[in-house]
Amino acid sequence: MALVSLLNISKQYDYKVILKDVNFSICKGEKIAIVGKNGSGKTTLVQILTGQIEQDVGERITQNNLKILSLAQNPVFEPLMSVREVCEESLSELKNAHKRLEAINLELKDHSQPAALLEEQGQLMGFIEEHRAWDLSGKVEEILLRFDMLDVADRLANTLSGGEQKRLALAGLLLKQADILILDEPTNHLDVQSVEFLEEMIGSLECSVVFISHDRYFIESLAHRVVEVDGGKLTSFEGGYRNYLQKKEEIYQRLSKEHEHLLKLLKSEEEWLQRGVQARRKRNEGRKARVLQMRQMAKSNPSIISKMRLELQREKQHFNREEGVNARKMLFECENITKALGDKVLIKNLTLRVLQKDKIAIVGKNGSGKSTLLKILLGHLKPDSGTLKRGDMRIGYFDQHRAMLDEDKNLLEIFCPNGGDHIEVGNKSMHVFGYLKNFLFPKEFLDKKISYLSGGEKNRVALALLFTRKYDCLILDEPTNDLDIATINILEEYLQNFEGAILFVSHDRYFVDKIAHKLLVFRGDGLCEEIYTDYSEYLDMQKELSEYENIQKELKSTPIPTPRQKKPTKLSYKEAQELEHLPLAIERLEQHISDLEAALSDVSRYENSKITQMALELQEAKDKLEEDVARYFALEEKAQELLG
Repeated sequence: MALVSLLNISKQYDYKVILKDVNFSICKGEKIAIVGKNGSGKTTLVQILTGQIEQDVGERITQNNLKILSLAQNPVFEPLMSVREVCEESLSELKNAHKRLEAINLELKDHSQPAALLEEQGQLMGFIEEHRAWDLSGKVEEILLRFDMLDVADRLANTLSGGEQKRLALAGLLLKQADILILDEPTNHLDVQSVEFLEEMIGSLECSVVFISHDRYFIESLAHRVVEVDGGKLTSFEGGYRNYLQKKEEIYQRLSKEHEHLLKLLKSEEEWLQRGVQARRKRNEGRKARVLQMRQMAKSNPSIISKMRLELQREKQHFNREEGVNARKMLFECENITKALGDKVLIKNLTLRVLQKDKIAIVGKNGSGKSTLLKILLGHLKPDSGTLKRGDMRIGYFDQHRAMLDEDKNLLEIFCPNGGDHIEVGNKSMHVFGYLKNFLFPKEFLDKKISYLSGGEKNRVALALLFTRKYDCLILDEPTNDLDIATINILEEYLQNFEGAILFVSHDRYFVDKIAHKLLVFRGDGLCEEIYTDYSEYLDMQKELSEYENIQKELKSTPIPTPRQKKPTKLSYKEAQELEHLPLAIERLEQHISDLEAALSDVSRYENSKITQMALELQEAKDKLEEDVARYFALEEKAQELLG
């Protein structure tokens, strides 16, 4: 049964239809990703879901006592509350459960008829266990650590930066109890490690989660289904982002075939219509109307199909890595650059060369020095030591503050400051509307002032403006923040076709994988390393390395022999015998397991008691096999260590 359902919902602002006759429901435990371009109605949809705004038409049905919580875009905190206190306040329900459980435990010691209390005790223990909340202070410390907020834990929440406040609001929300969580772009302002922790937390939640996101790996990792908002309609795709792309491809193929069939049919109908008098008879008016309708479809289909084809092409393109290195000119040469802010060393002895056509992603935790490096390269900051040589080049810079935009000007004035309506894009003259259409702006936006645009729309304008100018190097700081997936696809296409160098800071793993030829990884201790691999592969390797280091720590923590103990130089006789005979024992166990599985595949031959006995025997054999294999590898490793 659905927790909340929207039935035939419509919503309109002035002349613009946002949602029209849409149906949507959320079931218990579902993780649903909402995608669509900026302005398509994603936020309106979730606001109707939460009850923040009312629909014009249709019905919203919810279960009784349903608790829906959403992530505020502009969070507000109590004036004198610290970061840690905000997190602790979020656990009020669990705190109350702990207090009541303590009181019940005391009452049960003296109570003569404890049945009701025992039932309540069981419910409270189940509630605490379900939310893994026996250690509340530990829960707060973990989320502060994983969201990189331990350093600011004692600061007043209202003194944090906008990005830090958003992280704190997200951390507090995840500690609360709800039936449905609504998250609007939760990965913005999070570094990759925090995003991975967020994925773990959301994946383990038993409540339903509806999230708007442009992070395609995040969607692929979490979503049970993807719901696309487009043209006032909702389309639901089961599975994650990969399946969404596959289904869109299938829809595109079907639409293309239907359009081809329509054109053939229309051709014969047009011939009929041209015959004259017979077509004007009253009994043929219906057929005439159908021809006119087919004409309209034939006109509109190509734009729909073309749009879908372009989106799919942009998403599936891969960058070309074939250009030679030696022939490319030097743009930046850093030698032993060091930069500290206060007591914290952000960059330590960095040596880096940036060549023409390099595509470098600068990655690492928040506060590790990524943006500081960009500012040094731009000349906005000077290094404390070391040298920086810059070649003769034109640099295009894009950051989240959109400093290049004049809020009092409209789009036409921004792109054509000297009058006219044409611009130069890559040595080609284009009408400004034709160019802005590529960035999803309709014609009526040309006379809109920048100040009236949303954050995402301003980012689109800034990016569109960036590509109208001739640069040798682009420096981009979090370019995908506040962009929808359709715009990110456009940005990726422009960057892939850009002839110069690109240095960019991003936490969007999918975006980095598509654009970067190499990574500059900030470790957080001032040191950086250059990595030539996909970002997702690098993160997987780091996880494996971390697991290996944990194993090494465990091994080191085991007691070591005292100096008086003589270190053995070979396996004991018993161990040597074990190592010799284990391969044969393992082989026999594998054969026994195979025989049991074959027998159990034809259960009609056996009685229920025999089947149960064989199933138990199979499990015991598998456990024994696992134990013997582990013992064999342990003995083999020990023998090699003693020989070495």
